[in-house]
Amino acid sequence: MRRILLRAWVPCWLILVWILLWGNVSAANILSGLAIALVITLLLPLPPVPIEGKLHPLSMLRLILLVAYYLVLSSAQVAWLAIKPGPPPQSAVLRAHLAIKSDLVLALTVNVLNLIPGGIVLEIDQTRRMIYVHVIDAGSDKSVRRFHRQVADVERLMIASFERDSEWRPSPYETFREETGDAERSSGS
Repeated sequence: MRRILLRAWVPCWLILVWILLWGNVSAANILSGLAIALVITLLLPLPPVPIEGKLHPLSMLRLILLVAYYLVLSSAQVAWLAIKPGPPPQSAVLRAHLAIKSDLVLALTVNVLNLIPGGIVLEIDQTRRMIYVHVIDAGSDKSVRRFHRQVADVERLMIASFERDSEWRPSPYETFREETGDAERSSGS
């Protein structure tokens, strides 16, 4: 049932995007959006995305609020670094380990971390679940601890929102990749 709902959602989303591109809701836009959506989904299908967990709305709301808080706080910190007198801040590439199991949730986490000002993810070691982040202000132990706390907070709420251990089941696609050796080939080993 879940797979059917996800498959039905993609054409609905494409129709909505088509209507937004044209700027008005009309029968012609809905029908042409449906035609475009069917062409895209049937002739240009995306590979299956394994979804192993469940969405928890309350944890997701907490995640959204935390990210909003970090957006405001980090924006203020970066603005202060830009206007404060003195030498520029010392930047560094810092490493963080993530306990996230799903590649999809890992990608979402990296996107969230890239949205927050003050750092950008440079590399993802998918096999070891390590990320390497360029951080603008890494000149003190306090700022390095702040970075690690920020990553840990986002990681904790991502797991609470999508990957609770009690509901986690690896997708059949992941098992297939491990059995055929595609995991090593796709990770660059």
